Amino acid sequence: MAKYNLSSLRKIAFNSLFVLFTTLLSANIFAQSAQSEEISEKYIENIYLFLTSEIALQRGEVAAAYQTLFNLARSTKDPRIAQRAMEIALMAKSPKSSLDAAKLWDELTPPTDNTSREVYLTLLFINQYWSDSVEPTIKFLRYESVKKRDEFLKQVLPLFNKADNQDEALLAFAKIVGDLKPLTKNSEILFLYALGQEKAGNLEKMEDALQSLLKNNPDDANALNALGYAFADRNIRLTEALYLISKANQLTPNNPFILDSLGWVNYRLGDNDLAVKYLQASFNQLSEAEVGAHLGEALFKAGKEAEADIVWRKAETINANNPTLKETLRRLRPTWSSPEVFDNTKSRKWDGRFSVKINDAKSQDGGSGAFTLNHVDFVDDLEIRSPIGSSIAKIQIKPGSASLEQNGKIVTAIDADQLMAQTLGLPLPARGLTEWLSGFPRAGSQGTLKRNVAGQVEEIIQDNWTLKYTWTNDNKLQKLHMNRSDRGTEIDVRLIFNLINE
Repeated sequence: MAKYNLSSLRKIAFNSLFVLFTTLLSANIFAQSAQSEEISEKYIENIYLFLTSEIALQRGEVAAAYQTLFNLARSTKDPRIAQRAMEIALMAKSPKSSLDAAKLWDELTPPTDNTSREVYLTLLFINQYWSDSVEPTIKFLRYESVKKRDEFLKQVLPLFNKADNQDEALLAFAKIVGDLKPLTKNSEILFLYALGQEKAGNLEKMEDALQSLLKNNPDDANALNALGYAFADRNIRLTEALYLISKANQLTPNNPFILDSLGWVNYRLGDNDLAVKYLQASFNQLSEAEVGAHLGEALFKAGKEAEADIVWRKAETINANNPTLKETLRRLRPTWSSPEVFDNTKSRKWDGRFSVKINDAKSQDGGSGAFTLNHVDFVDDLEIRSPIGSSIAKIQIKPGSASLEQNGKIVTAIDADQLMAQTLGLPLPARGLTEWLSGFPRAGSQGTLKRNVAGQVEEIIQDNWTLKYTWTNDNKLQKLHMNRSDRGTEIDVRLIFNLINE
């Protein structure tokens, strides 16, 4: 299995240009001598398109160069051209386009060459398409040796560890590793697999994996802590949990993750003073929303509600999408989730006007109009209208897909935001808009949140967007100001609402 790490992806050389050009040229000469004139002309056209894309790239027209090569790769079925398109997308720092080209490269590459598959899977992980990565990764690794499996999984391990949605990443990792037999003995892989099984609710499989680690190394502080925390979090086997976590703390004193576990198990055991002591020490060192959730709950139980509120507010500025924090606030501060706790199954409707301004170093652009957003059973139907009321486009957003209807034609894509930008030229954030309009960070990525003194959401920062809210006294959204700066381009979107949730 070829090694193709992240640094290699960014350092892919462009020497394929000369090789590919000469290959196409030689093919053209052969076609002239041995095949029909029509086929020969096709080869000449292909060479022309290839060179045109390179000239466009030299002029800085990266998008045009990429699209020309991508289309050429599909028509010629030449994997080297698809690889070149991927290289250009990587150079332009366009993860989605890189992924599309890498997928095409892999589809066109013979099964005996694993390089393209490794790159494609790595780009799936970089783009954080965790669910989509499971099946192709299992298929890729199933017939490899245990050694080669472990080499690949260790190489991509940091991507799973740094995922915005840790739960989804860990679940995907557990599925991948769990499907490969025999189960790995590599300690790093096995530890992350155990965490994934814990997230999946498979406590028995998690315990088996961690006990296997502890059998080989009884002083593995991470395994001790993980097993003890899993028991404490479920409020089971608390005496054993305290023993495991205390041992981990003796092995690595003042580790903030272990201090969090030690505080939480003491909270479960009813020693609230000791719980606050350890949790405060952990939160002082570690800016983690989950630790803030634990500390706030311990303070709340101790009757220190004002202090708990301060901690929880700080935790929301770290990651308002943390599941433990969200669950804690739903139980102990239900009025903060105002409007009510976001429920994807509840029907909603928003009606209003929008204005968009786009400023970059070369020009200013923008537009305005009206919109209606209907949310029914996980599906968003968004209609964009001109200032005079005529329909510009209708967008339907479902989990995992989006479609846009304009002038009787329907275009589909995986990503709703990209579909809007490419088709309408409007950088409006369509993905997760229902959650944002309801005053919640979009599920699936990290987001920060600030509240006003009344507990209403004042600001959300997520996906490089800064959202500032204006509410009525009865929690109706009046205005939403969205701003984003991206590579020297500033996007300013203002929404004014006429009809909310009716």
